[in-house]
Amino acid sequence: MNTVDKATFNPDMQGRISAWLTKHKFSHRPLGYDYRGVEILQVKSDEWLSIVVALYAYGFNYLRLQCAYDAAPGGSLISVYHLTQMRDQSHQPEEICAKVFVSRTNPQIPSVYWVWKSADFQERESYDMLGITYWGHPYLRRILMPESWIGWPLRKDYVVPNFYELQDAY
Repeated sequence: MNTVDKATFNPDMQGRISAWLTKHKFSHRPLGYDYRGVEILQVKSDEWLSIVVALYAYGFNYLRLQCAYDAAPGGSLISVYHLTQMRDQSHQPEEICAKVFVSRTNPQIPSVYWVWKSADFQERESYDMLGITYWGHPYLRRILMPESWIGWPLRKDYVVPNFYELQDAY
């Protein structure tokens, strides 16, 4: 259940999924809850694949969303996964958000394509825009930009090639 009682809400409290992962000795860090009460976890890249399999075994059988963003110029790149437990006649399915932080110098994360096929285009878009390599992905190549494009357009430190400011035109 994703609803949170505002009177008893404690963002520092370890959630149910985090407690289950801890009980089974999976390395992660709880980050609290989002505004809807969805538990958020931070996972290291080298631990990600084992946690993915554990979450799938726990019942998270649907990848609702995968996206990525640049935290700060020169900072980490973050790949975000929203997972849902889909069951028959479930009016409010359980959800979890997992964030995988990677260095911008070597941004590599294991692909979840082999667990959730819906990650195909989403991981490709994150690769295309931010340069995060999802190793194990069978079709990892640019999806929005031409193959000849240089760089990763959604990184905060990206400089557009051959772009001249109007003030430089005079």
